Amino acid sequence: MFFILPFGVVCYYSVIRSSLNPEFVFLDNFKALMDNYSFRLAAGNTFKFSIVAVPLAVVLSLVLALILEEKIPLKSQFRTFFLSPMMVPVASVVLVWQVLFSNNGAVNEFLAIFGQDKIDWLRSSYAPVVTTLLFLWKNLGYNMILFMSSLANIPGELLEVASVEGASPMYKFFAIKLRYLSPTVLFVAILSLINSFKIFREVYLLVGSYPEDPLYTLQHFMNNTFNNLDYQKLSSAAVIMAIVMIIIIALLFAVEDWFGKDVEG
Repeated sequence: MFFILPFGVVCYYSVIRSSLNPEFVFLDNFKALMDNYSFRLAAGNTFKFSIVAVPLAVVLSLVLALILEEKIPLKSQFRTFFLSPMMVPVASVVLVWQVLFSNNGAVNEFLAIFGQDKIDWLRSSYAPVVTTLLFLWKNLGYNMILFMSSLANIPGELLEVASVEGASPMYKFFAIKLRYLSPTVLFVAILSLINSFKIFREVYLLVGSYPEDPLYTLQHFMNNTFNNLDYQKLSSAAVIMAIVMIIIIALLFAVEDWFGKDVEG
């Protein structure tokens, strides 16, 4: 009722002339969308952000989980640094980033010590780097917990036998640990992919509805299109976004099924 039916309505709007003129136009709305500069910009920015941020979120959270398995100094402080964004609202996390990366922020003050000029981080080519760092800091903690839980469930006898046989830590990781972690890697990748499409919240709080080109995402495009009551363009963008997400998630499931089938067996 709340998901399938509304999506069906969206699909219907994407193939008609307008809500007042229900003439069937098939792919005309999609062709017009592809010719729209704002959509191409938003789709390109979102794709580039996801293709960088999602692998980083998966790999770095796994590395952090492996580090926290070991006995290291300041272990609790290290864990708290990455878990703290989970305990505060998004607006508070964004406020920290504004303090750090505003024109008179802490990062520019630090660079001034070395004689560097101020950088307008959120209105320059560095803006995607700032949002990527924000995305990682906000999501690594939860991903790290998932990996730590999975690492704790790996059969210890397998690792002991591998150690007795003289296996290197690298071999034990790729041949044993990563095999058992494959379902968690899949889940974290899907979760991070979905969260990467939600980066609009943070960007909106940082720079508003109409940011500079490098920060203009699909969510900006869809939100602004909705405000303009252009339902055909909005619906077409939503359908394309859903199709792309389904394809990517299906590929991830196929890779996980191939990689982890011997463990499941």
